[in-house]
Amino acid sequence: MVQTLPYGEWSSPIDAALAAAHDGHPESVDFVGEEAWWTEPRPAEGGRRTLVRRTADGTEESVLPPPWNVRSRVMEYGGRPWTGVMRSEGPLVVFVNFADQRLYAYEPAAPGAGPRPLTPLSPVGGGLRWVDPTLHVERGEVWCVLEEFTGDGAGDVRRVAAAVPLDGSAARDRDAVRELTDGRHRFVTGPRLSPDGRRAAWLVWDHPRMPWDGTELIGADVSEDGTFMEPRTLAGGPEESIAQAEWASDGSLLYASDRTGWWNLYRDGEPLCSREEEFAGPLWKVGQRWFAPLDGGLIAVVHGRGAAALGILDPDSGEVVDAAGPWTEFAATLAAHGSRVVAIGASPRSAGEVVELDSRTGRTRVIGAAHEDPVDPAYYPEPQIRTFTGPGGRDIHAHIYPPHHPGHIAPAHELPPYVVWAHGGPTGRASLVLDLEIAYFTSRGIGVAVVNYGGSTGYGREYRDRLREQWGVVDVEDCAGVALALAEEDTADRGRLAVRGGSAGGWTTAVSLTTTDVYACGTILYPVLDLVSWGSGETHDFESRYLESLVGSYAEVPGRYTERSPVEHADRITVPFLLLQGLDDVICPPAQCERFLARLEGRRIPHAYIAFEGEGHGFRRAETMVRALEAELSLYAQVFGLNPPGIPTLELSK
Repeated sequence: MVQTLPYGEWSSPIDAALAAAHDGHPESVDFVGEEAWWTEPRPAEGGRRTLVRRTADGTEESVLPPPWNVRSRVMEYGGRPWTGVMRSEGPLVVFVNFADQRLYAYEPAAPGAGPRPLTPLSPVGGGLRWVDPTLHVERGEVWCVLEEFTGDGAGDVRRVAAAVPLDGSAARDRDAVRELTDGRHRFVTGPRLSPDGRRAAWLVWDHPRMPWDGTELIGADVSEDGTFMEPRTLAGGPEESIAQAEWASDGSLLYASDRTGWWNLYRDGEPLCSREEEFAGPLWKVGQRWFAPLDGGLIAVVHGRGAAALGILDPDSGEVVDAAGPWTEFAATLAAHGSRVVAIGASPRSAGEVVELDSRTGRTRVIGAAHEDPVDPAYYPEPQIRTFTGPGGRDIHAHIYPPHHPGHIAPAHELPPYVVWAHGGPTGRASLVLDLEIAYFTSRGIGVAVVNYGGSTGYGREYRDRLREQWGVVDVEDCAGVALALAEEDTADRGRLAVRGGSAGGWTTAVSLTTTDVYACGTILYPVLDLVSWGSGETHDFESRYLESLVGSYAEVPGRYTERSPVEHADRITVPFLLLQGLDDVICPPAQCERFLARLEGRRIPHAYIAFEGEGHGFRRAETMVRALEAELSLYAQVFGLNPPGIPTLELSK
């Protein structure tokens, strides 16, 4: 029996606890010998990430028990946190532990042996941090990126490629760490060693550039004792972004560059597959992998326009054959071993799974983190891929998730409420994959519109550059354009529109509430609210000069920083809002929220502020996500006049 109930009042088996339990996805896949290994989230275990292996008999097992947390904090967003090799006596893995950021070596087969530290602690500033490790057992070293704080300030930091001895001699002796590069560049990725061991290659960039603006591919000869000789620039520059570089088995150097306006692949400087598609993306995390060379000369690639598929590129013909299967989106992590490729695939009907592709047969299969429907998939939303028209006729890409429930419909002529989601970054993209947080709302009768506004990746550099000096303008206009278009076509109720987002999406949400009258309320998560303070030492080093491209140089346009900051226009907010913040957030610190709320005093605008201890930039603990999701739904219920069953009422203060 299909029951008629108002939108927003449908009962749903997808509660906040279920959504929280399925938050996150596998990351950092790689091979250890013949075995595939990866990291997985554990929201119920304090939000840690564990290391998982798939043994020869197909068994999945967690390699590290609590409280081990395999996650790096280099540049705060981290990156590839582990590496491993298989030896006759069993696997040897090296990983970064989140709590102390030390590198540890672990041999699971050694009886009674736990992880042993390879690197020391430092009492200075943020200490010593490591990311993007690669084992060189024959040299007795692991090569990686070292981030070393030289003082207490966020900008008191240097980064170099470094070699850490595997014998543990550096565990108490910083001087035992061998620096491979000279620290002349602010940012560096882990060096890749050529098959003959004679050359190394890595990426660098410097302030004020972000890695998607311009990077350089650096090469150096390597002496017999492992010393890097004089480095030289092989490709890239201030206006060319190189996102990844790897050596092929024949000694040629492969890299992804956007010199044509799209991240395409090159071999020793020659294009391999010139297409208006992306074969890479924004390097938010050190060690992301969009391609992996196979031994026979083929290349596994993650590529596409918008959504990213997994394929095999023949570099001689330039042809790409995509993997068969239900997955419509692949993450920026993959690895190759022989003819086998492992990657993380997902779709609107499945969360991230570890997928194996055999490049010889074309066969694909799930080998890890297999998706299991926690509820009847009839409750999942049916997304629509849409392109809207924005100001000046520009395209706006979006994913529309209408309300959907197998057992409920709304009364005739009632239009549904909709929440517009602004993704973070802002140099990023919302993927079209199963997200139970979206289903949490759509299965209750609230539509969701996820907007890949101008500035998003996946659509070429021109689309990405729309946000240059236009942050707080283009993103806000594009989100509003989608919301109003849905209302005009009678897809959404014009009087029941909301906006929400986290990080840069929190900024877009806050600016939307202070500059437009499109939305009846909003949910702001760990946001940027004060450009002047955020751009002058209140955030971490990696993004400390980001505003120069997003807004403009403060020295040249100081008024723009004030004009666009929501903290300066709190008096313009006329609708209720919810503000959610992690107290350990060093990227968008709580001070941003506190100043904003102080400016709002006496305005009598219904709102709620919830700050979570132990949470940083992005929530990871199950209990945090449950409270945040239920509070968000309660906000919409109160503003839109809904009565969702079983949801605690959020107290809104004035």
